[in-house]
Amino acid sequence: MERQQDYVLRTIEERGIRLVWLWFTDVLGFLKSFAVASEELEQAFDEGIGFDGSAIEGFARVQESDMLARPDPSTFQILPLPGGSDGAARMFCDIHTPDGRPFWGDPRYVLKRNLERASERGFSFYVHPEMEFFVFRAADTTEPIDSGGYFDLTQADVTQELRRDTIGVLERMGIPVEFSHHEVAPSQHEIDLRNADALTMADSVMTFRLVVKEMAAARGVYATFMPKPATDLPGNGMHTHISLFEGDENAFHDPADEYHLSKVARAFIAGLIRHAREITAVTNQWVNSYKRLTAGAGFPVPEAPVYVCWGRHNRSALVRVPMYKPRKEQSTRIEFRSPDPACNPYLAFSVILAAGLKGIDEGYELPPEATDNIYEMTEAERRARGIEELPADLYEAVRVMEDSDLVADALGEQVFEYLLRNKIAEWESYKGYVSPYEIRRYLPVL
Repeated sequence: MERQQDYVLRTIEERGIRLVWLWFTDVLGFLKSFAVASEELEQAFDEGIGFDGSAIEGFARVQESDMLARPDPSTFQILPLPGGSDGAARMFCDIHTPDGRPFWGDPRYVLKRNLERASERGFSFYVHPEMEFFVFRAADTTEPIDSGGYFDLTQADVTQELRRDTIGVLERMGIPVEFSHHEVAPSQHEIDLRNADALTMADSVMTFRLVVKEMAAARGVYATFMPKPATDLPGNGMHTHISLFEGDENAFHDPADEYHLSKVARAFIAGLIRHAREITAVTNQWVNSYKRLTAGAGFPVPEAPVYVCWGRHNRSALVRVPMYKPRKEQSTRIEFRSPDPACNPYLAFSVILAAGLKGIDEGYELPPEATDNIYEMTEAERRARGIEELPADLYEAVRVMEDSDLVADALGEQVFEYLLRNKIAEWESYKGYVSPYEIRRYLPVL
């Protein structure tokens, strides 16, 4: 840690950086920040920077509001500025109480605790998310700015430049990109971040969302990670590829298995399947998230993972096992398809890991693979195969979550209780809202 701090302080001096932005997130996953002069950074490393935690969503009550933000030097990155100059940098912070203890309400600490549990079992947790987003003409409209479709190579317009320049900024900030393409709908795009440990990736997701929005704003357009921005558009997903490693070996791979899946991988999938409904309020935390998680909500064909099952080549399944490639044992992974890019990544990765580890600890048996298109099956056929549905709306998801010991343990009491209260309040506010649909349908006839 001291060596990393020395590197940061030396780099700041050598590059002439005057301002360092310190970032952290609230419980709902919104990025918070404040800036310190470079001269104050050494003291920030030693003592932390005090702030009022009661002003942050889900943090502390007024009577226990004092908090310290301690920058993590391993997250130091110079911020690329227009013209190629440096001038500023950023670091993520860990939140502590005044007596120096990690704060239980800090989402980053929640993930660290769950990663430590995996480490105690000999595992490292790696993820790589597929980040989908729309680019519209403005924040108050869903008017697209291109007419492209899936994998379309469009002319060099603003969206092509946006993806290219966004990837350039991410790479300069140490966030490697694996893949990028136009998605299925006009103005919908996907950028996949390269596989990394879950804590690094959660930091990268927070950075990614900010970079995409700022790059769009600089071009006079608006980028959104809203799960379902319009009725006639598909949703934005964050399909998350997952693997566990034991040292340098992929713990999910078994060359002798017909699916090339180890017992660890099978039990992890079984844990996700058994606890999927419990964790959905975390991986899909907004009222709008469930407009995406609706059978038939896809475009032009439904792909939203509504049904709780797994398959190898089945994109209608909640958990997919990508095709095995010879001599690519280290790439063995599973794909969890329900999360959306508006989630809090620290909490989402925490409950995903907790569900998988529960399956491993308890020796869950993997249910039969779903090989048919689940959307084409009748309700009776799905019921006969024991295939459940994810919660239909936020209210159902919260009610399932509130009885979950697994989620309560993964998040910790403070974050768990706050999320319950906040999401119930969101639902109460939403259910009394009279929508344009109701006005159009009922006002002329009732």
